[in-house]
Amino acid sequence: MAAIARLWNSDLFWSFRTTPTAVISAAVALVCILGAVLAPVLAPYNPFDLASLDLMDAFNPPAFMEEGSWAHPFGTDDQGRDVLSAIMYGARVSLLVGVSATAFALALGVLVGLLAGYAGGAVDAVLMRIADIQLTFPNILIALLIDGVARAALPRELHDQLAVYVVIVAIGISEWPKFARTVRGSALVERNKEYVLAARVIGISPARIMLTHVLPNVLGPLLVLATLNLGLAILSEATLSFLGVGVPPTQPSLGTLIRIGNDFLFSGEWWIAIFPGLALVAMVLSVNLLGDWLRDALNPRLR
Repeated sequence: MAAIARLWNSDLFWSFRTTPTAVISAAVALVCILGAVLAPVLAPYNPFDLASLDLMDAFNPPAFMEEGSWAHPFGTDDQGRDVLSAIMYGARVSLLVGVSATAFALALGVLVGLLAGYAGGAVDAVLMRIADIQLTFPNILIALLIDGVARAALPRELHDQLAVYVVIVAIGISEWPKFARTVRGSALVERNKEYVLAARVIGISPARIMLTHVLPNVLGPLLVLATLNLGLAILSEATLSFLGVGVPPTQPSLGTLIRIGNDFLFSGEWWIAIFPGLALVAMVLSVNLLGDWLRDALNPRLR
């Protein structure tokens, strides 16, 4: 209880409690995450159980429209799938890819950044020039290139099975330079401080110095960057899926649902695309606003 009380009275929690935007964003993000994680329990239907689909229910409008039914609050799509349930299941895939890709980019960026900042010299120059070259290209183009190369290299029968992993790696590789440059800048500052020099004198290995002495001092900026990058990773996955090169139709994400609904957007069945799009906006916007608050809360100059 004492630890909870200290956490509740900490500067970070006080900043959170007194910032309405952060509270509302956290509530929206929590609803999105719980709805996605608990989709098998909370969703009214399993939209991907082919035995439960009925084409006679196709194109039912939302409940608030004429001829709508509360059995399908957000209506149904062209195959009779409940749109609300499809959004909840699709958000699971979007969150899985977003979190996994961010974690992969974070791990790769931290490794490269620590190595470049601590080693310096030619190692630093080579690694940072690679990062600079990659930063000159839009992330989505890098992800498309990696996804295309992976699909060409893998056997066709494995495409659907490995599609999620390919997308995670593609997005992660496209995002790692941001983390690497952040960690490298902090490592350059920390490597010449007294505690690092003392660790070298007593014979501690460079790897241990980087992990136990330098890395903890850059966790604050990394946490902020990872939070902001999560929203970008979710958007990148949605873009790839909308273009038809992301996750397979058997594991649709929010981007896939928007692409399917786009085919019927101008024929009057607008809810098939609009509701997944609103869910994507709510998820990404809430995460980004939390990242903005966290950046301000961890910056002592703004207190």
